[in-house]
Amino acid sequence: MLRRRRAPFLLVAAAGVVAAATSADSPGVASTLHGVARSSRAIYTIGFVVVDYKYSLRGLIPGSADYRGKLSEVHLRSAKKLLRLCEVNRGFYVKAGQFVSSLRQVPKEYISTLSCLQDQAAPCKYQDIKIVIERNFGKDLHDIFLEFDEHPIAAASIAQVHRGRLNNNQEVAVKVQYPGLERRMKLDIMTMSLLSKYVSLIFPDYRFEKILLEFERTMSMELDFTQEAKNSERTASYFRKNDVVKVPHVFWELTTKEVLIMEFCTGHKVDDLDFLRKSDICPTKVAKALIELFGEMIFIHGFVHGDPHPGNLLVSPRGQGRFSLVLLDHGIYKELDPKFRLDYCKLWKALISLDVQKILELGEQFGVGKYAKYFPLIFTGRTIDSKSALGTQISGEEKTRIKQDLNSLGMDDISSFMESLPPDFLVILRTDGLLRSILGNLGAPRHVRLLAYAKCAIYGHEEQSRLESGAINRISLRVKTAISYLHMRILIELASLLVQFNDYKHKVKDKLSWMLQKIGRDVLGWYKPLM
Repeated sequence: MLRRRRAPFLLVAAAGVVAAATSADSPGVASTLHGVARSSRAIYTIGFVVVDYKYSLRGLIPGSADYRGKLSEVHLRSAKKLLRLCEVNRGFYVKAGQFVSSLRQVPKEYISTLSCLQDQAAPCKYQDIKIVIERNFGKDLHDIFLEFDEHPIAAASIAQVHRGRLNNNQEVAVKVQYPGLERRMKLDIMTMSLLSKYVSLIFPDYRFEKILLEFERTMSMELDFTQEAKNSERTASYFRKNDVVKVPHVFWELTTKEVLIMEFCTGHKVDDLDFLRKSDICPTKVAKALIELFGEMIFIHGFVHGDPHPGNLLVSPRGQGRFSLVLLDHGIYKELDPKFRLDYCKLWKALISLDVQKILELGEQFGVGKYAKYFPLIFTGRTIDSKSALGTQISGEEKTRIKQDLNSLGMDDISSFMESLPPDFLVILRTDGLLRSILGNLGAPRHVRLLAYAKCAIYGHEEQSRLESGAINRISLRVKTAISYLHMRILIELASLLVQFNDYKHKVKDKLSWMLQKIGRDVLGWYKPLM
């Protein structure tokens, strides 16, 4: 009862704190009013969502058919409310919505609704952008550039990009941060934090502090363009021998915290199928190059690009079906803990071979306990006790069992699972969710991702052993790694062949059925005049 009484006071207090913070930090009345309006909208929306959950589910038995049906309705209504909030407030709210929609563990209603959010914004006035550039370099814009296009080629929630040409005739992309953005971020994060505490007060089982902290960390990184430049150079060094991966060169003498100038690279979004077909580029080859790139980042280097959406991944044709994969926007990266990286390599080896004991053991190390049994479902699409071959469609019986199992989970289970995960795991889940979406758009077979991850997991795990061993042991480890990879590859390729055989069998069956129906119609047509 006390909790219920305190809730409205917390909402009022949140509004008061936000208003005070805005007034203290903002330079003008307009900015203050804008901040208060954004925060008030957020507080109202979350308040509405909490009330909807509280009263729509009241009196229903958790796990019952009525409860599940009503819960899905509330999820959808709430997701639509949050979508509207993100669209109106823009900025970091769009980023937060995208962040949530990329987490495969949140209810499907939120994923499907919020996934339509696009990180786009109305461009800032050229004059304001010019002021930011000149303030950062202490000189007139025309002393820096031979040419500078006043119209941006892209505008997102934190920055916009202009095309320019330096005095040495080098064509460049100029990324400029919007003025006053850091102050706005602090306010938005403060609002989200207060609302998260409010939700936890009403629903003690719902805990989102870790997700919010991870979101704040990623946003802080993205606002520092010098960090983005360092990330870009480090990634370029890792893939310098890879002739498919292209990372734009950074011009350090023209880079600050708010302005980043880099080599201009052409290309189209990685999942632009029409462009790929016109350029005679195989979409599956693009998918393979993409997933191998991120597999190497995750399992071998432990340094992961955290925002791999199609706008940050370009395909640049090189003729005769060849292409470069251009990797843009290096603001959000996560350096994985070395122990976590090795354990994640072990997890994938166990997932491919479906080593149940090892999966559960690693689940304990990751701190997820009983939820480890869902790892195979999350990453490979089969249950921990599956009899289906890897990469194949699971049986109808398994689907029914999965549905029953998932229906028994409440939001408190999802919240507990997300809170128990190490921070590195949240990044992996988000990145993998985005990549799987792109691979789906490219029409890539499921085994492409599984094979790439298996290969990188084996090499990532053995790489550490090679570093710690002598010269003779290194040769032995190379042989062992090759054999281990070959074994995994045979498993996955056999599964792939099984899928193709089943597809072929269904096509033949459909063809025979169609032929028999046609013969039947022809025979019936022949007999009709005789009747």
